[in-house]
Amino acid sequence: MNKDMNRKVVILGGGESGVGAALLASQKGYDVFVTERSSLKNEYRNELLQASIAFEEGDHSMDKILQADEIIKSPGIPESSSVMQFIRNKKMTVLSEVEFAFRYKGESTIIAITGSNGKTTTTALMFHICQSAGLDCAVTGNIGHSFARQIAEKPAAVYVLEVSSFQLDDIFHFRPDIAILTNITADHLDRYDNIFENYIASKFRITANQLATDSFIYCYDDPVTMKFLNQFNIQSKQLPISMKKELPNGAFIKDGDMYVRTGQDYTTMSVFDFALKGKHNQYNTMAACVAATTLDIRKEKIREAVQSFQNLDHRMEYVSTVRGIEFINDSKATNVNSTWYALESMTKPTVLILGGVDKGNDYTLIEDLIKEKVKAIICLGKDNRKIHEAFGNKISTIVNTASAGEAVFAAFHFANKGDVVLLSPACASFDLFKNYEDRGQQFKQAVKDL
Repeated sequence: MNKDMNRKVVILGGGESGVGAALLASQKGYDVFVTERSSLKNEYRNELLQASIAFEEGDHSMDKILQADEIIKSPGIPESSSVMQFIRNKKMTVLSEVEFAFRYKGESTIIAITGSNGKTTTTALMFHICQSAGLDCAVTGNIGHSFARQIAEKPAAVYVLEVSSFQLDDIFHFRPDIAILTNITADHLDRYDNIFENYIASKFRITANQLATDSFIYCYDDPVTMKFLNQFNIQSKQLPISMKKELPNGAFIKDGDMYVRTGQDYTTMSVFDFALKGKHNQYNTMAACVAATTLDIRKEKIREAVQSFQNLDHRMEYVSTVRGIEFINDSKATNVNSTWYALESMTKPTVLILGGVDKGNDYTLIEDLIKEKVKAIICLGKDNRKIHEAFGNKISTIVNTASAGEAVFAAFHFANKGDVVLLSPACASFDLFKNYEDRGQQFKQAVKDL
């Protein structure tokens, strides 16, 4: 008899993560109940109905939650919410969807990628390399389907998994064979009592269960990572990446060439062959190449994949050139550090579209780049006071707009032939848009409408 049969699981949140966990739990014989405080999307409601999984929407029934043997929490639900405070007071077992899915991953290999910036690009590139090498692989987590859904519907031999700090907060046994930590900068501090160290500890949880046979890839040039590295008991093989130092293991770039070594052999490649441009993307490419080498993927396959990779939507995505003005969609830049990377790669005078829901942003990080490269700032958000306070005496032109169409029209007005209009908001999108994809799509449509 299935040992999980009739064990009661309550799933908090009915989005992709929650419904994926519900489908897997139901498949494995659990008694499943999904509770969603707002309303479910039609597609998710229909999936739960089709699978005969019990659910509620519009509220959380505390009596049903109390009956659970385990609670699977969707990453979007903060600890400060009343339902989580109730659950914690009752000392109930809470785990993340990736922790639950990990139970059923079988003999598959997991490459897990986290970090404040670059994790989505690195995940997509890693998946592209694995696919190009002919591996039976899937990209999951914050890209594509949830990890649990992927295991339930289409198991793979290799999972390339993007994980957030929120997903790592509730793991117990989750163990990636290869862990990548791209970097750590202040982000989501509102979820960590505004204590940076709490967020840092959350990111390092990716290594918590790793063994000596596993690998940990991290950025040697990232000051926060290096400052805290030795405060965690990391058992896995460390493979750092750098542009500043020649390293005996991992990867480094010197004189325009990347050198990768995970064992005895070196792999070399010119950075001019990288499909991804910009210094930040050289770090992302190094991390993926080290992971691919660890998987014993042939050098030729890695080189081909790095050359043929196409960047993601909403991440430094070229949209169009209108009357000599270039438009770039970097809507996925939801924190100041991401915007720093975008500005750092600009080589032309830039009109910057900035703003949205502020997550405790420190705009001093981009002050110098704004002064050096930006000729006008177009604010796109309901409350732009903080942007005006940060840059009001640094730049002559700052205007407020309340829609993507207004922002594009204003940016077009202030830009000249040879300039770039860059949407890189440094903020979340929920004040005016459904999510960063919606913001990016509306931006692209507005450019087409010019």
